[in-house]
Amino acid sequence: MAGLLPATGRPWLDQFATGSLERLLGLTRLDHAYRRLGPSESCDEFIAKACAALDITLHFPASELAHIPADGPVLVVANHPFGGIEGLLLAGLLRRVRPDVRVMANYLLSRIPELAELFIAVDPFGGPRAGNAAGLRQSLRWLKQGGLLLVFPAGEVSHWQREHGAVTDPPWQEGVARLAQMAGARVLPIYLYGNNSITFHVAGLVHPRLRTALLAKELLNKRNTKVALRIGRPVEAAEIRDQAPAALIQFLRLRTYLLGAMREELVSPPALPELPVGELQTVDDACAREVAALAPEQALASSGEFVVYLAHAAQIPALLREIGRLREQSFRQVGEGTGKDIDLDEFDVDYLHLFVWHTTKNELVGGYRLGLVDHILARRGRKGLYTRQLFRMKKKLFRQMGAAIELGRSFVRVDYQRNFTPLLLLWKGIAAFVVRNPAYGTLFGPVSISSAYSPVSRQLIMDFLEIVETDSELARYVRPRRKPVPERRCWGTTELATLGEIEHISRLLVDIEPDGRGVPVLLRQYLRLGGRILGFNVDENFNDAIDALIMVDLTRCDPRTLERYMGRDAARGFLAWHAEQKP
Repeated sequence: MAGLLPATGRPWLDQFATGSLERLLGLTRLDHAYRRLGPSESCDEFIAKACAALDITLHFPASELAHIPADGPVLVVANHPFGGIEGLLLAGLLRRVRPDVRVMANYLLSRIPELAELFIAVDPFGGPRAGNAAGLRQSLRWLKQGGLLLVFPAGEVSHWQREHGAVTDPPWQEGVARLAQMAGARVLPIYLYGNNSITFHVAGLVHPRLRTALLAKELLNKRNTKVALRIGRPVEAAEIRDQAPAALIQFLRLRTYLLGAMREELVSPPALPELPVGELQTVDDACAREVAALAPEQALASSGEFVVYLAHAAQIPALLREIGRLREQSFRQVGEGTGKDIDLDEFDVDYLHLFVWHTTKNELVGGYRLGLVDHILARRGRKGLYTRQLFRMKKKLFRQMGAAIELGRSFVRVDYQRNFTPLLLLWKGIAAFVVRNPAYGTLFGPVSISSAYSPVSRQLIMDFLEIVETDSELARYVRPRRKPVPERRCWGTTELATLGEIEHISRLLVDIEPDGRGVPVLLRQYLRLGGRILGFNVDENFNDAIDALIMVDLTRCDPRTLERYMGRDAARGFLAWHAEQKP
């Protein structure tokens, strides 16, 4: 083993170390394999020879090679499933794109002469020893010079983690997050599929150092292996500059592991067919006459050519059919919808309809459905609420909420979805109604998470909302009609709780969803208002969308947020009215 291990200076101990123990741990075979490679003129040649000798090849989507930035400081973070060979494989891959690659790795690997120029040595068992500090300083200098640095933030090989109930990396080290921030580097996540043997993991349960002792044997066990991986999109330096290191490292870990959850080809749910243009003729003239006949006070807000109105179904029969047509059309664009020509139901008769009208084009732009809960309960009982089709709700929930408005069926016409004004006006319309009727201090209703999202994305959204945004007191009074079936997870409760904000989840989804979509806009909007989650249901009548039941207590909103929609004086008046009602 002279080629790989230093002499101890004690002949008897050297002889023992090169005997049966070496054979048991696979060190003899590894040394023979190393010697058979022969001399190499560069680390690239050595990596190529080593991979060829072991017959280990990489497999990944060719398009993802373009995710590796060609220049500038880049910190590559990856999971550590094998404990050695992944460093060589990833170094070889990254050097296809750029030559300025270094790898922060176990100091034992840096003893291989051909790899000395590639590795920056650290000791996973050394703690804050001087050698580790020197390695970190060297890494920071390399990044600040504009180089690329590959790091395995776990610091040790993947093994059984009780919180996850699986073999996975131990917690990633916050110092890696600080390193990226100090260097002003972009961060590129890479996920490698694979695992070590059961023997390896059982040995690790006895003592962690036994895992390290068996790494040579595990490397040799990888002969004739195809290692699959995924390369994520880089996280820009500006995105991570101001994050707390603890939250940032959890974000980077989860972003990496979510790549692994997307290995199998995404299977989209059955798509609803597009509605033929002539399937249901629009009746703009009739709609325009109905809008013109509304009382002036039914216009709640306006902006340029857009006006938002509130009307009863009986006032707008033609427009109501147009609302149903455009609802279905817009919902199908995001993988939802009823599958019918128009989306209207028995609840539309009793509910109020908030809608945006384009005064020049005389056309419907968007809409919302509002149910005054006290009126509906008085007339129809709980069965008169649309939400009751999705959730069983106890009477105590309504007593706790007080006067409330059930919101639902929000949409913006496809042609206007790139314009934020219609959605903003709809919210200003709701705010104007509340200002006129301040007793209604609570909003609630279902928010859809479309089946167009991958199963892992939907599970991630639900888990985050359940852990971080759920009102556990009120949730006791709610039960779903059809509970979502849990998907396999690659995250733990602690990780999601540390992330803290829905925007972090949205950024994770952007990296793994094929169309780059984040968390649904409407869901984010409710959460900004202080919305709390009460439960989840699968809506089989809406293309199996998941409904998150959400409640917003407007009296607890950030006053600045209320002022944005109500105006300063109206928001202060609304809050003052509620303050006067308290005993």
